[in-house]
Amino acid sequence: MEQLTIVKIGGNIIDNPAELQQFITDFSKIEGYKVLVHGGGKSATKMAKSIGLVPQMIDGRRITDQPMLDVVVMIYAGEINKNIVAQLHANGTNAMGFSGADGNLIQSTKRNHPTIDYGFVGDVQKVNTSLLETLIKNEITPVFCAITHDKQGQLLNTNADTIASELAIALSEVFEVTLTYCFEKSGVLYDAEDDTSVIENINKELYDQLKTEGAIHSGMIPKLDNCFNSLSKGVHKIKIGHHRLLKDNNILCTSITL
Repeated sequence: MEQLTIVKIGGNIIDNPAELQQFITDFSKIEGYKVLVHGGGKSATKMAKSIGLVPQMIDGRRITDQPMLDVVVMIYAGEINKNIVAQLHANGTNAMGFSGADGNLIQSTKRNHPTIDYGFVGDVQKVNTSLLETLIKNEITPVFCAITHDKQGQLLNTNADTIASELAIALSEVFEVTLTYCFEKSGVLYDAEDDTSVIENINKELYDQLKTEGAIHSGMIPKLDNCFNSLSKGVHKIKIGHHRLLKDNNILCTSITL
């Protein structure tokens, strides 16, 4: 099987122009097939506030009403996605930007929660693996923002970590996939305030134990749940850490295994 690298970058990299430039330089040097998934950073919140919208969050998840959806589509699929694609081309990577609606690449359903109305938030149902395979094997690097659709004409705000996970699972049918989550920390930490306290290897047993002990920051739990789900469905390897790990295999980071 040919190898494929899927990298998801968090908002804190996007919010820092120098960090983003360094990340794009390092990502462009990854050999072979690759896919990039990006979050939204603080730009959507900043734009929303500038036009008088008050962003609403429940348990760290954004409530997306129609005005907020308009903002996140504009910022994620527009400004951020196209800037990243332009910078990738400047670094010699033949990139193409996508939302899930383009080519029906990622189809979702509107989240149906028993007690909370998340608004226009999507949960991924289906990935168009055959079209993605064609793009990738023609040496196009897809760059995904965190917007999908329901195939009924509705765009949906969708968690970027989950998009990366679902793409990795789907593409594991045709590639040996390594999934890397890059953010501003060095990995999953024992102590959120100490960037040297990296847990270098987490398997399912240790993860369950750390959760029981309350030793993992609550914001990291959805990401790790996605990781174990991906590994159980055929993803070859998963790493979490600072984007420096893209150019240095020996750098301290967290490896996730079953």
